[in-house]
Amino acid sequence: MIENVFNSKDDYQKRILELCGPLKKNYSSGKALLDIGNTSTCYCRRTIELESFARPFWGLIPFFAGGGDAEFKDILLSGIKNGTDPDSDEYWGDCRDYDQAFVEMAVIGFGLMLNPDLIWKPLNDSEKANLNKWLLQINAYEFPPNNWLFFRVLVNCGLKNAGGEYSAEAIEKSLDTIETFYLGDGWYSDGKTLQRDYYVAFAIHFYSLIYAKTMKDIDPVRSKRFIHRAKLFAKEYIYWFSEDGEALPFGRSLTYRFAQASFWSALVFADVEVFSWGVVKGIINRHFRWWFKNPILDGEGKLTIGYAYPDLLMSEGYNGPGSPYWSFKSFLILALDDDHPFWKAEEEKLPELEKVRVQKHPMMIVTRPQKSHIIALTSGQYANWELVHCAEKYAKFAYSSYFGFNVPRSYHGIKEAVPDNMLAFVRDGLYYVRRKCDEVVVSENRIVSKWRPMEGIAVETVLEPYKDGHLRTHTITMDYDCTAVECGFSLPIDDMADITAQNNENIARLSNINGCSGIELLEGAGAGKYVQCEANTNIVHNKTALPYIEMNLKKGITKIKTYVYGIKCM
Repeated sequence: MIENVFNSKDDYQKRILELCGPLKKNYSSGKALLDIGNTSTCYCRRTIELESFARPFWGLIPFFAGGGDAEFKDILLSGIKNGTDPDSDEYWGDCRDYDQAFVEMAVIGFGLMLNPDLIWKPLNDSEKANLNKWLLQINAYEFPPNNWLFFRVLVNCGLKNAGGEYSAEAIEKSLDTIETFYLGDGWYSDGKTLQRDYYVAFAIHFYSLIYAKTMKDIDPVRSKRFIHRAKLFAKEYIYWFSEDGEALPFGRSLTYRFAQASFWSALVFADVEVFSWGVVKGIINRHFRWWFKNPILDGEGKLTIGYAYPDLLMSEGYNGPGSPYWSFKSFLILALDDDHPFWKAEEEKLPELEKVRVQKHPMMIVTRPQKSHIIALTSGQYANWELVHCAEKYAKFAYSSYFGFNVPRSYHGIKEAVPDNMLAFVRDGLYYVRRKCDEVVVSENRIVSKWRPMEGIAVETVLEPYKDGHLRTHTITMDYDCTAVECGFSLPIDDMADITAQNNENIARLSNINGCSGIELLEGAGAGKYVQCEANTNIVHNKTALPYIEMNLKKGITKIKTYVYGIKCM
């Protein structure tokens, strides 16, 4: 286990070595492969072990650049030599379209951009040729048209910086396509999709700022543009962080955990001062501290798949044992000189922020009912492919930094479907929820969405901030009678006996030492109920209870209105 102390450069240097220590015994003899778990992914075992090898170097390469020294330098070089040698038993392999290896190439490209003397210079001519040839595969195959294009940019810019063979055309075409993702006000989409999630921060802006820092003399116009957009985005993204350091859990790839702060680390790396260095230092420090007060490590001290605890249920098919080490992107600050003003600054609290903030590009209204609690009302986002638990990660009415959100064990029965912050319709014992929206309008005080959970049912939902929570108004048009449940936030529990419950014909309210979660039916008819959720369905708390209103709706048009709130005990 590591010491939960994050403030000075020395602290961060010690923490990254503590986190990497448990990996040492799991490297292959040639160091190119790292076997740290038995779970699988949509890509092959060899690539799983390549990913595990590569991802810790998102933090270790900055550690080396900032003056740190460790045996991992030798591991890096040995791994690259053997992994790119076609005659080696540990060869990382020939690539194909949409290959996961392209993702892992990016950190080598980053290393060549930041410090070619670390990776390129120690190689002999044959080893350089092998590395160059293996990396150039990234230009020869099809890519998903999203943040992956930056992997091609990093690899080719790295090879250019090192003096290797590269493609200027690949750099320009990739950057030109990424330009089409820009939405305005600092926001990007992750390709031509409705997603506006953490990939904006820990992918597109993160790589943009690395590019802006390392390529500013070669491409000053684009570098200035990236910095300008990052400044705009910072003023929006800060609303996703609480005073305690926790960030808003929303969207996919949440097993990357403290990568949520990598945008702030990249701002500092690129010497972009939007807020004071003390404010940014506070965001980063408190974020690391929040994560490491949670049980995110296994018994050996390795990062696990999950969010606030080990949990395969919430993961995606591309999450392997080494995937969580993408979080090491936030260690980019280790590349800073010892005398950088960031290290000298005193940690500061968040600046005064609006209690209600409309963010039109992610289609959110972000509220702060408490300084240490964020709630985002949202409608309209959805991934352009049906990833695991897509509805739960994008389509709920509200997301909370404290209460987290649920993912179902199945859609059979409310205990397993656990549709927190959703209006779910029940047919044949199965629960149907909002997925894609047909139409969304975001204004200064409300979000209006139109959606259909199943054939024969259409819903118009209005979300509005109200008091310490929010109002939901649903106008439901149905071709048949149907039972529905309107659900609140899931309350963390240890024992159901410790809950105080208030349930009647229009209220479901639960409270305990952790806080309270309530839902009140203001218009319509229904019964307040609650259920203990199946264990490990909430991504933040491994045991929760869910308050809800159950309604028997009739064919035709029905209007219901609820007040929903969740209060965190301070």
